[in-house]
Amino acid sequence: MKIKEVIVVEGKSDTTKINQAVHADTIETNGSAINQETLELIKLANNRRGVIVFTDPDYPGQRIRNIIEKEIPNCKHAFLPKEKARSTSSNKSVGIEHASVADIQAALQNVYEVTLLEKSDIEKTDLLQYGLIGASNSREKRELLGNLLHIGFTNGKQLLKRLHMLQISKDELDWAMQHILERGRDDD
Repeated sequence: MKIKEVIVVEGKSDTTKINQAVHADTIETNGSAINQETLELIKLANNRRGVIVFTDPDYPGQRIRNIIEKEIPNCKHAFLPKEKARSTSSNKSVGIEHASVADIQAALQNVYEVTLLEKSDIEKTDLLQYGLIGASNSREKRELLGNLLHIGFTNGKQLLKRLHMLQISKDELDWAMQHILERGRDDD
């Protein structure tokens, strides 16, 4: 699988793992120490070939994603669920470098492009109605939703913003929540 865009990752281990999964060029941010020079390189790569931001599914990875998104708002994004990025030797370590080749390929096949042309028709009341915020099991539902839609996990405050940013429609949300609710009934 050849990727046209340049993939932005956090470090050398991520680049090594990406190259096992696909043929692609990467830019490393050197963890959360992303500097202006690296941002300029990402901007240039985005203008020439396009960029896919593929950071770890943890707080520092989200912080890097937010910094890049603020500086270069039209990047593409790939997300990997936390459980697919856990180290087998240490349950605490999370990162792209721990993911399987198949999971990396799947994440890169479900890339989202952020555009400001349309607005999502999802409202906060929809999130409340589905129990994605304000319920005792909201976190679990948000994790399932993030995995099903390939948009990554977010906290309750960021979920609406992420859904709007990635232009997830109300129909897509309804479909995903129907799957999640049916899955819950099957577990009973």
